Amino acid sequence: MGLLIFAFICGILIFQVNGSRLRQEDSPPRIVEHPSDLIVSKGEPATLNCKAEGRPTPTIEWYKDGERVETDKDDPRSHRMLLPTGSLFFLRIVHGRRSKPDEGSYICVARNYLGEAVSRNASLEVACEYPFLRYFHLL
Repeated sequence: MGLLIFAFICGILIFQVNGSRLRQEDSPPRIVEHPSDLIVSKGEPATLNCKAEGRPTPTIEWYKDGERVETDKDDPRSHRMLLPTGSLFFLRIVHGRRSKPDEGSYICVARNYLGEAVSRNASLEVACEYPFLRYFHLL
């Protein structure tokens, strides 16, 4: 009977050690750097930062106004690039009278098999070169 109890206790200890090792090795994503609001001039480059931790290393996707952002990986003609750190880089801010594809509210989402983490919202606004023209609805 003593040997049976000893084997049972050893089994529990091995299970606890292996279980805690799994928890230390793999972890769900966690956003460690959230994007910040930006005001950028039309045609200028810009970067929305996002950094996440987790194991395995999380993948990062960006969303603008609820829609997934297409980057150069998805479309080689895109002016947006997903950097290795997870940040979203704009080669130039695109903004016109009728089309404002870069202006909006952005979030980054980090995912791995254990779950996902969502950043805070960050707004990207295009600076008006001639503020008085907005009053006359010319921009």
